[in-house]
Amino acid sequence: MSAIASGGAGGAVGEETLAEPTVLADEGGGGRRTRPGAGIIRAIRGNKKAMVGTILLAIFTLVAIAPQLFTSVRDPNKRAFDISLSPSVHHLLGTTSFGQDIWAQLVWGTRQSLLVAVIAGAGACLLSVVIGVSAAYLGGVADDVLSLLIDVFLVLPTFPLIIVIAAYAGSGGFMVVVAVLVVTGWSYGARQLRAQALSLRNRDFLVAARVRGERQSYIIIFEVLPTMISLITANFLGAALYAVLTAAGLQYIGLGDPSSISWGTMLHWGQSAEALQTGQQWWVIAPGLCIALLGAAFALLNYAFDEVSNPALRPVRRVRVKRRAA
Repeated sequence: MSAIASGGAGGAVGEETLAEPTVLADEGGGGRRTRPGAGIIRAIRGNKKAMVGTILLAIFTLVAIAPQLFTSVRDPNKRAFDISLSPSVHHLLGTTSFGQDIWAQLVWGTRQSLLVAVIAGAGACLLSVVIGVSAAYLGGVADDVLSLLIDVFLVLPTFPLIIVIAAYAGSGGFMVVVAVLVVTGWSYGARQLRAQALSLRNRDFLVAARVRGERQSYIIIFEVLPTMISLITANFLGAALYAVLTAAGLQYIGLGDPSSISWGTMLHWGQSAEALQTGQQWWVIAPGLCIALLGAAFALLNYAFDEVSNPALRPVRRVRVKRRAA
């Protein structure tokens, strides 16, 4: 859970810690590699936390894909109801002080919140892979320059920087939030992947590829990256969790597009309308609970991938030995 603990932006990882994944990816040290992805599926199936995270993420994904299955309201921003109604059969979580159905906003807001997590997480992870792996494999001046760039972004105060960038960009909406999260969320993953790639650089199968005369781009894409798939997946999950929480924080303080429907903008408008003081507590509690559950889903999944990446984190299984009667 190192990626989550640091919020994807700070801290450092010792290269000694990341030497373990090499053993997993290249057991035996003789160039034999395990099938990419096999460890991931096995980790999810054999880990109860990962199973819970998968189920939670599947539920949110279903809601995001087909929100009309969960609410009959087609325009959650439309002021079509009486204001400040209490929860009832017709309005499961009541209505806002603007006459909007809170349950409908919660359901439709899932789509943008999940999209921010997936797109920003994927963008930050891709940037981490490109910079971190390239730095380790190319070495020399390229490594020095890219490592300096990683270190600079690691020590920057992330959240104040995010606020400044988002405020400067104005209310550009969804893409501005995603761009800000990608720019500020890649450096920690790049440091992890660089350390992992350094431990692989002189492995037999890479030496063999260089002897065959393969191009550097081919070696990185088809030889190095498949052996790092579990660590890359763990980095994506950490970046996605970072994106969920940070995007909600930005939208809560009014940065981004306040007219869009997401859990963060629900919190913003609920707080602005003093929902807790006026008996519309579900306007604030419901999106806050969903943000926590989505973050928990990514965190629980990350447990499994951390165990795949680092065998030292795997739980020790107790073997019961039946005592024979004397």
